[in-house]
Amino acid sequence: MSDQPDREVINRELDPDDENPSVQVIEAIMNFEGATSTELPTIYDCIDGTLNELFSNPPAPEAQMEVTFSYHRYRITVEQNGNAKFVKTG
Repeated sequence: MSDQPDREVINRELDPDDENPSVQVIEAIMNFEGATSTELPTIYDCIDGTLNELFSNPPAPEAQMEVTFSYHRYRITVEQNGNAKFVKTG
C-alpha cells in the first residue's frame, strides 16, 4: 500500500496551431478550479515562451518532445502534438 494518496490526473488536448498555448493551459486550470484568470498567478514566471516555441517551431515528430513544469498546484506535461496531462499536486 502506498503512503501517497492517488493524485488526480486530467488529460486535455491543446491546439498546437493556437498562437498562445500558455493561455490554453490557464483556461484549462480555470475550468478545473472554477477560478478566474485574476485568481491565478502569472504563468510566464513558470514557462515563459517555451510552450510557444514547442508548438511554433516543433522538432520532427519522431523526437516526441515534451515539456513538463509546475504551475498552480499542478504538474503539467505538454507534448509537441498537443496532448497535455495535468496532475494535481496540492
